Amino acid sequence: MSPAPSAFLFDWDNTLVDTWVAIHAALETTFTAMGQEPWTLEQCKERVRASARDAFPPLFGERAAEATEIFYAAFRASHLEQLRPYPGAVDLLERLASAGLAAGVVSNKAGPLLRAEVAALGWQAYFTALVGANDAARDKPAADAPFMALEAMGKQASEAVWFVGDTDIDMLCAVNSGCLPVLLRQAPPGPTEFPDCTPRHHVRSAAELSALIFGR
Repeated sequence: MSPAPSAFLFDWDNTLVDTWVAIHAALETTFTAMGQEPWTLEQCKERVRASARDAFPPLFGERAAEATEIFYAAFRASHLEQLRPYPGAVDLLERLASAGLAAGVVSNKAGPLLRAEVAALGWQAYFTALVGANDAARDKPAADAPFMALEAMGKQASEAVWFVGDTDIDMLCAVNSGCLPVLLRQAPPGPTEFPDCTPRHHVRSAAELSALIFGR
């Protein structure tokens, strides 16, 4: 039996907002500039998990810093225009705020870009912490970022803090930080997808998560 939630940590990309178009376009530009075969959109959805500082060195080796600059330049050029909230996300955040339940974001998107997107949507009032890649000593799935967010929220890590995300890195980050892992996506967990971080709940939408929390 899961404890009643007292606070929430959300992943950002493809949990509360759809950003695949901008991510794919920026990666396509980066791979092309690096002389590599670009990933398809479906490959992006399967492979994009870690922050650029963790993912790019294995992908681009000694040119990782150059690739990072190219990626972020391309991403900044279009990400705010391509930003799309998922259905029900605003209603969920409004219900949490009305109930006095604190919420924060822990993302592997660079912190300034994360905060720019939250501001572009006018969602600043919904969150008491916004922690992105490079804000903490280590990015997800390490516990540094959620601990930083929880400190800003005045909360302690526990299973009363629900960590909501769409990937294995999010679920592992929840376990690593002592929070409750909640999977938010259409597809159910695969039989061997989460060997060390099984989600305690799976919901297919923000509306389903709201119903789970509030009972309706």
